[in-house]
Amino acid sequence: MKAVVLGSGGWGTALALTLLDNGHDVTLWSHSPEKAERLSKTRENPLLKGVPLPEPLHITGDLSCLEGAALVVSAPPSFAVRETGHQAAPYLGPDTVLVSVSKGIERDTNLRMSQVLQEATGNRCKVAALSGPSHAEEVGLRLPTGCVSACWDRAASRFVQDAFMNDYFRVYTSYDIVGVELAAALKNVVALSCGVCTGLGLQDNTKALLMTRAMAEITRLGEYMGGTRRTFGGLAGMGDLIVTCTSLHSRNYRAGILIGQGKSAREAMAEIGAVVEGYYAAESVCQLAEREQVDMPICRCAYEVLYRDKHPRDVVAELMGRAKKDELLERTWL
Repeated sequence: MKAVVLGSGGWGTALALTLLDNGHDVTLWSHSPEKAERLSKTRENPLLKGVPLPEPLHITGDLSCLEGAALVVSAPPSFAVRETGHQAAPYLGPDTVLVSVSKGIERDTNLRMSQVLQEATGNRCKVAALSGPSHAEEVGLRLPTGCVSACWDRAASRFVQDAFMNDYFRVYTSYDIVGVELAAALKNVVALSCGVCTGLGLQDNTKALLMTRAMAEITRLGEYMGGTRRTFGGLAGMGDLIVTCTSLHSRNYRAGILIGQGKSAREAMAEIGAVVEGYYAAESVCQLAEREQVDMPICRCAYEVLYRDKHPRDVVAELMGRAKKDELLERTWL
């Protein structure tokens, strides 16, 4: 099968290698022709150090590589998904399955990534999402990993499952693309917040409290937006939350540590040197929560730290001082 991965970051490259391992004819596309040429020559992506890019992997900056592709993976940063979709649209047909692996919510529109792709491509093809606890660095090393292929069309989600699944990359299917994508975007905000806790010198108790209560917020919003509750306790929900909030592979977590240590959000992102999706998602999720009247105090406080220069220690005091609650009698399962 001919497959194309749009986006030559660490995640796109790791997924291209997975597809290649499964015997597919794979092309990795970069928005920068210069980067594509460099990857072709060095056969290594600096974001996946030590992982060779085999010669059978085609690398290009020319979108004509999309012609005839049965599977197209959309892997740019969330802010570039719409433009990449526009550029790819002329090459897509009704039999193409387009898989979104970018994790975020579009600024201002508050659309999920699959919705952005549907608009950008004019609904030319079916759009699925692939998400779960999956550091690119570990997938590149072929370490056991599990993800979820989500689409309202069961045949499309199974098609993605079949394309990716092998002895180190296990894929489950789901019809709940709403829940899978919301969980993927919102966990980045929580990972930033966990990093801030680490930077402040707070330890395991605090981070366990934060992650658990943040999952309550994510579930509340996710259900309200049409997601299924079980999704948030699964790989795309709790699984991805755990891995992103506890690992130094996570750019969001590392950026949060720097903010907790006293750097501004801009300084932290500059030091990380790559896209920190949680920064952008924090603004979008607060807009969504306000629009839908869903209580999300942790995400709101994260927004105030990132965009309103509120001191993280003041936020901790505010959250710890909230009114008493009963864990089992709240409106949702948490």
